[in-house]
Amino acid sequence: MPRQLGELEDAVMTRVWQWNRPVTVREVLEDLQQERSIAYTTVMTVMDNLHQKGWVRREVDGRAYRYTAVSTRAAYAAALMNEAWSRSDNRAAALVAFFGMMSPEEREALRDAVRMVSEPEPEREREPEHGREPEQGPEPEQGSEEADVSGDSAGR
Repeated sequence: MPRQLGELEDAVMTRVWQWNRPVTVREVLEDLQQERSIAYTTVMTVMDNLHQKGWVRREVDGRAYRYTAVSTRAAYAAALMNEAWSRSDNRAAALVAFFGMMSPEEREALRDAVRMVSEPEPEREREPEHGREPEQGPEPEQGSEEADVSGDSAGR
């Protein structure tokens, strides 16, 4: 399970996630310098640490590296919530307490999320109506991209 990112690691990853493209140390540095005084070598060390921890991958681009996030911020947040929840000796009570901390808008977003994961996928899992066979398209070939609809599988 992931450990929570440190303050500077989070600041760097926030930019990598928001920009959603390969980034250089120089780009992150220049953006961070709008908020704080920070050295190039500090940002370089943080990005190298994030690479060593598996949060970003890097590719050589000339004399520099370009860094790309391995997973999404949503996957990171979900892993942290799962880690915290799994440490409880009473998971139901932990969830009730957590839901009690949520705003009405957050609880509505939670209801929407539960509906999304609870509802069967359209057409594929429905029972035939009134004895009619459901319409079926061609079966995906083995190994085709259509067969994997799992989304982000990094899960860090």
